[in-house]
Amino acid sequence: MVDARPLPAPDSVPQRRLRVIFLGPAGAGKGTQAARLSELLGVPRISTGDMLREALRQGTPLGKAAEPYLEKGTLVPDHLLVNMITDRVKDPDCARGYILDGFPRTLPQAEALEELAGPVAREFVVLNLEVPRDELLRRLSGRGREDDKDLPVEKRLQEYEDRTTPLVEFYKHRGMLRRVNGFRPMDEVSAELKAIVEGRG
Repeated sequence: MVDARPLPAPDSVPQRRLRVIFLGPAGAGKGTQAARLSELLGVPRISTGDMLREALRQGTPLGKAAEPYLEKGTLVPDHLLVNMITDRVKDPDCARGYILDGFPRTLPQAEALEELAGPVAREFVVLNLEVPRDELLRRLSGRGREDDKDLPVEKRLQEYEDRTTPLVEFYKHRGMLRRVNGFRPMDEVSAELKAIVEGRG
């Protein structure tokens, strides 16, 4: 059981509140598309990676708690991430909704999010951005980002698949998963994502 604070009750938020979860491996364009969708819909993109780096930079209690894991390159414990997200979605800018980018990444995180969200959990739209593995390898090999150098590209992709396959099945069985072909022009992908979230796709 993850020790975390509950999300707001369903009657405390607007009925049209947008709740989106982005899934997708490194190189799929997930961060770019999440940022685009955030701008198009006027709701914040919540990136756990960005939040952890900022907390570390500012030396907050969260940053200090997460620092040993970040330094070792290991996964930050689920309860820290869940509490971080729980607090963040209570901020005023999330009144109309939010986009989760990078959370949940594991099945325990998804289960914790569902437990905390209660009845509103089924209102999440889960977008799985899919790109052929060969294309992911090409994109990642050419990006040259520092975090791409920590692990061989193949290993990073395999670790993602190992962690998220149960997560994809979790949302698929709940009828919440929408598969999106990310191997297309950026504007086409953005348009489809927006249509899905607005109920037209």
